[in-house]
Amino acid sequence: MITGGAQGIGASISARLASEGAQVVVFDRDLALAESAVATLSEEGLSAKAMAVDVTDEAEVSAAFQLVADQLGRLDVMVNCAGIVGPNATSVADTPSNGWEEVIRINLTGSFLAAKFALKAMLPRDYGRILLIASIAGKEGNAGMCGYSASKAGVIGLVKSAGKEYAETGITINGLAPAVIETQMVANMSPVQVKYMTDRIPMKRCGTLEEIAALAAWIVSPEAAFNTGFTFDLSGGRAVY
Repeated sequence: MITGGAQGIGASISARLASEGAQVVVFDRDLALAESAVATLSEEGLSAKAMAVDVTDEAEVSAAFQLVADQLGRLDVMVNCAGIVGPNATSVADTPSNGWEEVIRINLTGSFLAAKFALKAMLPRDYGRILLIASIAGKEGNAGMCGYSASKAGVIGLVKSAGKEYAETGITINGLAPAVIETQMVANMSPVQVKYMTDRIPMKRCGTLEEIAALAAWIVSPEAAFNTGFTFDLSGGRAVY
């Protein structure tokens, strides 16, 4: 199950997992976009279906996870990619409260709800892989993006806590913190903000969707069984710790 799987990082991870034999369910609040992403996968002979889900609505998330578990019989992997940038190129003093609240609700509360109900679906089989997409902004902070940076720092904290809670089970819970990845979401940001972030990458380029999908696919594979509570970097040299 891939939340925010209709475009960008979510769509790329969906395609990679489907190409490796996964039966993918794409969650997105925009059903038309999700169905379009699934149609693309289906044209390539891959198994996928779409569902309209708002990750900030607990009842909706609970019902969606239950429906998938009932229809498919099990849940092996959940990747939470749903997220927004929120106010950017904006100082803390000028950040509107409603913009702050929206980015925290989608990025952090959405991650919590997705992890919560993924765990409920995985615990009966004592196996699963949960991956929450964080950001280098959650580790280092990006000036001009206080809401986004705080939300992703919260996601990293959630990964650490939940990973330790379930470390003795067959379920791993990890994060992935990319620097700037070439997506439509980034294209819609202020050019000043994008330059600020790219200038801090020693490789002096954005990461690609193929690169993040490749790392995500390994993290949620059986091979990554000895990793939990950890947030992997994909930063072109920006994070070296």
